[in-house]
Order: sequence, then structure tokens, then C-alpha cells
Amino acid sequence: MNNPLYIRYHDEEWGKPNFDERYLLEMLILESFQAGLSWECVLNKREAFRQAYDQFDLDKICAYDEDKLQELAQNKGIIRNRLKIKASVVNARIFKAIQKEQGSFYAYLMNFTNGKIYKEVGLTSSKLSDEISKDLKKHGMKFVGTTIIYSYLQAIGVVNSHDENCDLYNL
Repeated sequence: MNNPLYIRYHDEEWGKPNFDERYLLEMLILESFQAGLSWECVLNKREAFRQAYDQFDLDKICAYDEDKLQELAQNKGIIRNRLKIKASVVNARIFKAIQKEQGSFYAYLMNFTNGKIYKEVGLTSSKLSDEISKDLKKHGMKFVGTTIIYSYLQAIGVVNSHDENCDLYNL
């Protein structure tokens, strides 16, 4: 991989536990936009997403109206899939409801993981991602299939998928 953004993401972020609520929201939204695309495509647009989505401020995203959805759909810097854009706002509202119910989105995730970090290499889904995906769908989230959720869990550091030859294997 020759993309400096991708290399930096791998070396400094991917698989490292980060349970800050804003980061959890950012990665959930970005991963949902990845559906059917490469992570590199999303990563290349990450800064534009941060600008378009008000630095992933949950309250601001939850307040987005139809005009803001249209603005996002016209933004050439991000992925302009209307279904994903609409889902991102719905998902943010559900994220906020889960926070209110559980105390934080991280606490919600811990219901499934009990604070455990999983070491798994070569998978695209797991029993854990199946369970979380199913529950998020039950809450009404979209674009949160088991593969997307598995990728999300890798991104936030619940799942460490660095292989044995990687310097980050023993995070």
C-alpha cells in the first residue's frame, strides 16, 4: 500500500482501542459509507466528511434537516449516496438514544464484549459482529450488517486483526 493516509491510519489508529464517543460515532458513520466500497476510498474522503458532518458533533448531526441532507448529497468531497446519507442521520439519532439508555455507546458495546479485546486475523465477520449488527438493526440502524460492524470493531480496537508479522500485533 503506497497511500500515506492509509499507512498512517494502519500504523497510528487501526486496531488501537479508542472508545471516545465522538470517535465511535465518526467510525460508525464512516464504516457505514464503506458498504460496497473500499476503506481506502472512504479514508481519502475522511477530512471532507469531518467538514461536512460538523466534526461528527452528535447533537448537530441529530438536528440535520432535509436542507442539510440535500447539501450533503451535493457535496463532491464525500460519498453522495442518498440512502447512506439519510441512514447516517438516522443512525446518529439512534446512537444518541442508545447513549441515553446505556450511559454511553461504549457501555452499550461492552454489553457484548465485557471489555474484552479480541485477537482475530483473516475474518470479515464473527459471532460478536453478528450479535451487535442484529441488535443495531433491531434499534433501527441501517448499513450496519455484520461485515460493516466487524470492520467497525477492528477500527475502534475491540478486534485486533494485525497479523503476526506486523509490529502492531501485540497492541
